[in-house]
Amino acid sequence: MVEQVPERIQEGPQPKHQQLRELLIGLVVPGQAIPSERELMATYGVSRATVRKAIDGLVADGLLQRTHGLGTFAVRPRLETRLHLASFSQDMRRRGLQPSTRLISVTRAAPPAEVADRLGLAPGQKAWRIVRIRLADNTPIAHEDGWYPAHLLPELDRQDLAGGSLYEILGSKYGLWVEQAEQTLWGESADAGMAAALAAPLATPLLVFRRRSIAGGHPIEYVVSRYRGDRYMVHMELSRDDLSSANPTPEGSTL
Repeated sequence: MVEQVPERIQEGPQPKHQQLRELLIGLVVPGQAIPSERELMATYGVSRATVRKAIDGLVADGLLQRTHGLGTFAVRPRLETRLHLASFSQDMRRRGLQPSTRLISVTRAAPPAEVADRLGLAPGQKAWRIVRIRLADNTPIAHEDGWYPAHLLPELDRQDLAGGSLYEILGSKYGLWVEQAEQTLWGESADAGMAAALAAPLATPLLVFRRRSIAGGHPIEYVVSRYRGDRYMVHMELSRDDLSSANPTPEGSTL
């Protein structure tokens, strides 16, 4: 919460809304609601227009989030990842966070034609479909919907798919260590079902990763992962070689 301060905002080199913005940045606590517009007006001696301009700017910058009926909250810092070949569990542990998984379903079925083609499966050939929620320190971060060739991974449904890294299982149980991946990224807004699955507000921005992974020379995974955009961000480094390449690709993929 913003602490009460005796000094009121005065006219100066900076506009009043900018002064209020900087005060809010320094005093808000991530995850907690800020005071009401009326409280801010009384505390700092500014108009409602000044308060709204300061808050609107912080919302636009992703530092505050309005939740209908509840108030305006300081946003928790996003988890940042660099594009690299690593599992979700490894990625979270590197940040000092505890990864965990909520297994939604495991089924064996013939995948859609596009998925079958990407996995090199013949028409009607079966694959495992695994749907999971990935968490960091018990906070839902991502929804994963993945397909894995059944003939390469017999009895995959009997493995502990919620207890650790799926990539560790693929490597240690089947000798198929993920060695390469290609990935496409786009943005979406969470619909009602996805918002509920990720314990997120409706229309929360999502980072969507569609990835095909290779292990032992075989396509081993086709997965679509939807990450909460208010909890997660991606860092990329580009070079002149990347820009001049006919088909530029990142150095790796976040898995």
